Amino acid sequence: MNDAPTLFAFTVEPDEAGARLDKYLAERPALAEAHVSRTRIKALAEEGRVRVDGCPAASVSTKVAAGAQIEVEIPPAAPAEPLPENIPLNIVHEDEHLIVIDKPAGLVVHPAAGHAAGTLVNALIAHCGDSLSGVGGVRRPGIVHRLDKDTSGLLVVAKTDAAHQGLAALFADHGRTMPFEREYLALVWGAPDRKGGTIDAALGRHPTQRERMAVQHGDRGKEAITHWRLIESYGADRNGKPVASLVACRLETGRTHQIRVHMAHIGCPVVGDPVYATGFRTKEKLLPEKARAAVAALGRQALHAAVLAFPHPLTGEEMRFETPAPADFRKAAKAFTAL
Repeated sequence: MNDAPTLFAFTVEPDEAGARLDKYLAERPALAEAHVSRTRIKALAEEGRVRVDGCPAASVSTKVAAGAQIEVEIPPAAPAEPLPENIPLNIVHEDEHLIVIDKPAGLVVHPAAGHAAGTLVNALIAHCGDSLSGVGGVRRPGIVHRLDKDTSGLLVVAKTDAAHQGLAALFADHGRTMPFEREYLALVWGAPDRKGGTIDAALGRHPTQRERMAVQHGDRGKEAITHWRLIESYGADRNGKPVASLVACRLETGRTHQIRVHMAHIGCPVVGDPVYATGFRTKEKLLPEKARAAVAALGRQALHAAVLAFPHPLTGEEMRFETPAPADFRKAAKAFTAL
């Protein structure tokens, strides 16, 4: 880990004045992408590491004023609580600042409730030793973004704090003003009614099922935008409509479960999704035996992070990585092709 703290600085815009300090900071994209939670902001403030106009913040409930200069100091991570574990890593690229991993389905990214060990972080600590960014905290060293446990594909990890800050800015911008691309492959039930489109639907926690995300209206959700294109459709049901299809999804934002919720929102949930495709279990039972067996063998949502492209945060070099879908995904797609 690095010995020097990382400093984030913000200026409160007029339309942001009056917000609670912790809420204001939690909504800063750079801090959100660095996984600095509202709880951690409070802890940092109690340590005197949150300053307003040069003075330690008295309370995170303080209302921010227009033009206020706010600084957040992230200390270097203490020796990592997660222990190194000899878990194989499929390393696509590595240099002194970052490492790109092709994560297999089933691997949790960082320790959390119910997953204290056996995570990507445990594997990274074994591989990188102390050379991981400390911005994400003790339990998330180097983690700039995440993939769900059962989503496979490309993930970039920061080895230095400078790389972490640069990557966090890229992920916060999501290609709007800086070169950046994240594209996923998804097997979905049914097929969209056209060749491509954009889903612009804010997301937030489900009001009663807190482990789920849901489309929200008004100011209750956070902006979420997914661009999709239809690659191929499979089979036909009794109404002559496709049974399933393969789509590519490009993220303009990076919300939790974004693709899974957005595709379900347009009536095409991801095949195998245990949370958002439960209404399609009857459709699964009607599949021919071979296709049904392939979906059962998949045992997860058919979602794969296939493309990741960005300028190197330190050198500016254009970097682009592509990885094919894993065998279980391809087998399920092949079974649908035969319908």
